[in-house]
Amino acid sequence: MKLSLFGLAALAALALLPLSAAAQKSTAEGIAEYRAMLADGNPAELYEAKGELIWKQARGPKNASLEKCDLGKGPGVVKGTFVELPRFFADTRRVQDLESRLLTCMEQLQGFNAADIAKTSFGTGEQKTIESLVAYISGESRGMSFKLPQAHAQEKLMYEVGKKVFYLRGGPYDFSCASCHGEDNKRVRLQDLPNLTKEPGASTGFGAWPAYRVSSGDLWSMQRRLNDCYRQQRFPFPGYASDATIALGVYMGVNSKGGASTAPALKR
Repeated sequence: MKLSLFGLAALAALALLPLSAAAQKSTAEGIAEYRAMLADGNPAELYEAKGELIWKQARGPKNASLEKCDLGKGPGVVKGTFVELPRFFADTRRVQDLESRLLTCMEQLQGFNAADIAKTSFGTGEQKTIESLVAYISGESRGMSFKLPQAHAQEKLMYEVGKKVFYLRGGPYDFSCASCHGEDNKRVRLQDLPNLTKEPGASTGFGAWPAYRVSSGDLWSMQRRLNDCYRQQRFPFPGYASDATIALGVYMGVNSKGGASTAPALKR
């Protein structure tokens, strides 16, 4: 039986379809296997261990530990605090995330200068200390569900501010946080982009930081992650532990309600 040129072309196209599908499946499976291998022995565990030691160590001008630091559940309580931050603190009259709260405790209990630490480069000096502390504290809430409080007027206000900041467009590319993280099924090359406006994307994104970043060989806090997002948008960073970054944390954290924390996670 002879086939026309059209028939031969059709058969060739059909023959290629399974190969294409198989290739796509193989790529997806390969990425999944790569991530699974990386997750086995997450280097963030080393930061967790170091952070626990730092939490209990007498340091600073006052030679005191952080064991009396109140992260929202009473002085010294660590377990379960991460999944309820940012939240309002009566002593500072502010809504604070984990890093800004640690700055308060380091200043009040240990005598460090919070403003100086906030101006320090990421990954150096006391910023490095804070990154280990957030690894330890977040690890103590791993697997717990997010339930950020929204009872106080300032907590509700910060959620609305965070939402405004999330959708604020600007810069040379006219980008916003929502440009990458405001819809389902978006990605950049092989990187999935979680939708941070609702579950399950919100906890998948927000709930994984702090995280050990393989590409930089270092642990990144949420503040450092936000800094990199603004860098990619060509925005100036709003400032370490500023109200703008905390408001973003409130917005993403409240949207994560019911989702489980996986921090400190591992990212490529």
